[in-house]
Amino acid sequence: MAKMKVAQVAKAGGDFEIVERDIPQPGPGQVRIRVQACGVCHSDVLTKEGGWPGLEYPRVPGHEVAGVIDESGAGVTQWRKGQRVGVGWHGGQDGSCLACRRGDFANCANLKITGLSYDGGYQEYMIAPAEAVARMPESLGAAEAAPLMCAGITTFNALRHSGALPSDLVAVQGIGGLGHLGIQFAQKFGYQVAAIGRGPENAALAKKLGASVYIDSAGSNAAAELQKLGGARVILATAPSSKAMSSLIDGLGMNGKMMVVGATGDPIEVTPVQLIFGMRSIQGWASGIPTDSEDTLRFAELTGVRPMIEKYPLAKAGEAYARMMSGKAEFRVVLTM
Repeated sequence: MAKMKVAQVAKAGGDFEIVERDIPQPGPGQVRIRVQACGVCHSDVLTKEGGWPGLEYPRVPGHEVAGVIDESGAGVTQWRKGQRVGVGWHGGQDGSCLACRRGDFANCANLKITGLSYDGGYQEYMIAPAEAVARMPESLGAAEAAPLMCAGITTFNALRHSGALPSDLVAVQGIGGLGHLGIQFAQKFGYQVAAIGRGPENAALAKKLGASVYIDSAGSNAAAELQKLGGARVILATAPSSKAMSSLIDGLGMNGKMMVVGATGDPIEVTPVQLIFGMRSIQGWASGIPTDSEDTLRFAELTGVRPMIEKYPLAKAGEAYARMMSGKAEFRVVLTM
């Protein structure tokens, strides 16, 4: 039987191992994808360190997958061999829980997550439920498309559901893996974009990405600076710092909303008064479902939004993961097959 290379974690907290496995066969309702690229996301720490309940090992991380359909299982009619596709965080739904019956697949009670519920994209071939797959435009390279399956869809989807309208002031907190895409999407949506970072060294990059204003939160009161601009209709909080998020709430304008996409376990501190006066709100946002991924990919294709990436071969998965965890990557790390 034909073999493939896989970067797996044998146990919680273990190192990455490059091993050979048989190329798997898709079952009913599944497809096999020949992986061309897979982004290395900070959420992969849940697989690497065992931070997800009920996780089974060995496990292959990876939920920013770009590739082509290689084979379809019984009953799969919507996908054909050779189609360019991607798979993101949303790895499938049960179709029968209350959320699914209401069409809210993103909140499925038994949501499958790629790289956690089943093996993800740190391998040459992977199996995925047919409903977890998104179509990928022909013009997008696999390595550039892969991060759009998580970092891209998360920022794109949060912004388009935020209530902000063209010409509104939208602030993007953090100029990193999420933020550098959030700034681009916000500018292409027609918002007045204020990028918020720490230190003056980020100013040039922020302007290059599409920000009209750069606010150095280390050298000024960022909330006060936003109020000088009239108050933000939306603040997209991408950097995983609850303290930084808390400090920006007073920068929201009337009916302003903070969209939280940067995941952290610490509490955001806010007083009822801060929310009541001005009728401000805070909302969390997860990534989205495959049709949201398709919208993200099409919009990126049309407008030229692209992630800044560093490429590593699959054989150096451990090195790529360490680079991502260092916080020094600019800005998304991608494994290529």
